[in-house]
Amino acid sequence: MLAFGFVAVALLLDVLVRNDPISVDFHTYLAAAQVGVQHGWSDIYDQGLVAVEQKELSTSLVAQPFLSPPTVAFVTAPLAFLPYGTAYVIWAVILFAAFAAALAWAAVSKGWGRWIAVVGALSPWWVMHAVNVGQVVPLEAAGVVIAWRLMRERRDVLAGIALAAILFKPNNAVLIPFAVLCALRFRLFAGWVAASVAVLVLVGLTVGTGGMGDYIAQLRGTLPHGADNLTLHGALAVTGASAAVLRVLIVGAVFGAAYKLRQSPGLVIPIAIIGSLLVSPYLHGSDLCLLAAAGWMVWEERPTWAWRLPLVARRCDPAGEQSKTQGAEHRKRDQDCVVGLEQDRGLVALNGRG
Repeated sequence: MLAFGFVAVALLLDVLVRNDPISVDFHTYLAAAQVGVQHGWSDIYDQGLVAVEQKELSTSLVAQPFLSPPTVAFVTAPLAFLPYGTAYVIWAVILFAAFAAALAWAAVSKGWGRWIAVVGALSPWWVMHAVNVGQVVPLEAAGVVIAWRLMRERRDVLAGIALAAILFKPNNAVLIPFAVLCALRFRLFAGWVAASVAVLVLVGLTVGTGGMGDYIAQLRGTLPHGADNLTLHGALAVTGASAAVLRVLIVGAVFGAAYKLRQSPGLVIPIAIIGSLLVSPYLHGSDLCLLAAAGWMVWEERPTWAWRLPLVARRCDPAGEQSKTQGAEHRKRDQDCVVGLEQDRGLVALNGRG
């Protein structure tokens, strides 16, 4: 009861203390969706048109380039016909409710432990940060959580379809399908491939090769400021060949651990999440919603204090003061976060048989 009260207070503080630029990412998503609806989906990566739409939606928010997959513009398109403030509120409620509902539905523990885990997964600052700015990651995390439960129940085709949610933002979950394959869950991998192909066909029919060419070209350009703060480059100053070798080692370790843990399917997805976050070339704080999901999965899969105490203790930024941390302190926090991710991956890999 005391533990539940603690995490509930943490969640309440996250809701009430809001230092983020509210709806700034949703602002960009909706602008791209409006470009698609009004000008054609092949133009959603015309950043001039997107910037004009952003200014028409809200003059108080900064215009930023739309660099998300087309799936994000598709899913926000139904809100393009509503007043901007109403659309954002609906989107924020969907994000939070989807992640919370997925956690509650997928939980396998009983009693207070179940709800402590749900509220605890929602309480880290990065979850409410994602909701505040309107990032799509909580929706992605909800799909991954649902896939985790279906995988445990060996409903592999449905799990693969649910795992297609990573197409909202592949960079922070790219290793999950391949880790599942290494765990010899072939039907799950096939389900994910089939769902992904269906989405790609839809993208090809709407955005087209020209639009996707624009998207890929822009991803190869200079990333927005701060996009690599939480990566190996930003946090540990690892670049070039050293970074490539380190990423190869991490990917190899994840796939090896997935094979080792093939009899414990509930641990395969969490370790793949951590590996994906470690090797990603760009991350923002909101992407750590998937880290919250991974911690929740381990909590549910290993209901012993030997596993749960490290989860309780592991906080990259306990005070939730991410927006106030600057300079050297900011870099130190990012270093701690990346090191913490690697420690978490090692904990799962080394204790998978426990």
